[in-house]
Amino acid sequence: MQLSRRKFFTLAGASAAGTLMMSPLQALYAKKANRESVFGGGYGPLVPDPNGLLDLPRRFKYEAFSRTGEIMSDGSPVPGGHDGMAAFPGPQNTVILVRNHELSPNSTTEVVGRNPYDPLCKGGTTTLQVGRNRQLLNHYASLSGTYRNCAGGPTPWGSWITCEENISTVATNQPGNPTNVSKSHGYNFEVRARARAPVNPVPLVAMGRFNHEAVACDPTTGIVYQTEDRADSLFYRFLPYERNNLRAGGTLQALKIKDRPQAQTFAGFPQREPIPVEWVTIDNPDPATDTVRVEGFSKGAAQFARGEGVCYGNGEVYFCCTNGGSVEANGTPNGFGQVWRYLPEQDTIELFVEATSADELDGPDNIVVAPHGDLIICEDGNDEQFVVGVTPNGELYHLAKNAINDREFAGVCFSPDGRTMFVNLQTPGITFAIWGPWNSQPGA
Repeated sequence: MQLSRRKFFTLAGASAAGTLMMSPLQALYAKKANRESVFGGGYGPLVPDPNGLLDLPRRFKYEAFSRTGEIMSDGSPVPGGHDGMAAFPGPQNTVILVRNHELSPNSTTEVVGRNPYDPLCKGGTTTLQVGRNRQLLNHYASLSGTYRNCAGGPTPWGSWITCEENISTVATNQPGNPTNVSKSHGYNFEVRARARAPVNPVPLVAMGRFNHEAVACDPTTGIVYQTEDRADSLFYRFLPYERNNLRAGGTLQALKIKDRPQAQTFAGFPQREPIPVEWVTIDNPDPATDTVRVEGFSKGAAQFARGEGVCYGNGEVYFCCTNGGSVEANGTPNGFGQVWRYLPEQDTIELFVEATSADELDGPDNIVVAPHGDLIICEDGNDEQFVVGVTPNGELYHLAKNAINDREFAGVCFSPDGRTMFVNLQTPGITFAIWGPWNSQPGA
């Protein structure tokens, strides 16, 4: 790791000693009083990998498996485009991973499975079972025939919601969308983690038809928060009619900043200042064309600069805006990335992280709250790519570096026991299990 790149920064201009207000995430982190700042927090500098795959801090190790092209347990090859992913408890202390594949009809690989939603589409999900020794036991297709399954999110009832990041339809030739599809796309689908065969693909129409990116489910209320990968995206919530049953339908809403209708959050917002919000209802969540965000914005909803990863942790919801950023001298946003925090109990939103250069953060995408209390973010930028940690004191640190190429990380998640972090390299398509002294003195 080059020490001249991405040292550390504080979220609100506070010193490394920390002058920020405490939040539930910070309170959890405060329990780790022995974690002193090393290279802006974390576990010390990254050590070059002799295998040229993944650079990690000293005393951290990894296993790599389920690479694109390998033959899976069901006899089909591992598809490419490894993306969003979540970990679930499996039988006999194993871990089950459900993994997205962001593939289009013209992709060179595909998810091969029974009961495809659209036989002309190549995306979907695969399911992996990982043993206690972090060795791959089996892997197989669990959903097929969907379009660009980018991210998604786990549910408290043991399933994965996978999201289509494309709104192609056989009925309408929209600019930039191929017509070689047989069904409408732009939906979420549910995949049970313990399903041993491809699930019956049922689009969750009431959750909206748009460029879905990721979801996060509040286990207390059952509300599902959703991001949209558009330059003028909205931030949504879905109020299900029935807990633990998204197929039963519900109400789709978009976030609106109170007293600031049609706010554009791309730049110019202060950090760490709670802003009251309200929600507007989307009357037509399943339009013929890509108009969900248009309806929401017309009703005053706020726009965000490419909403991508979203996660729930400690009663808070965090989501990334990959192209958001502070204002440059010429008045334009720099676009290096933002992380926003939504507090459901207060019904407020605040700018939690805003990078001032690519050296700090380069295109934040998938995100998770780690068991040890930090935010862990996958980069999807234009330079060398890292898995980045953010301490509640506002410091950034590198947790892993893509040593193969400059393609994105994706799918970061932790095993149910908190001992193993899983993450994907989207290209060439590899899943990693990473472990080490998560709770020890960093750099020791």
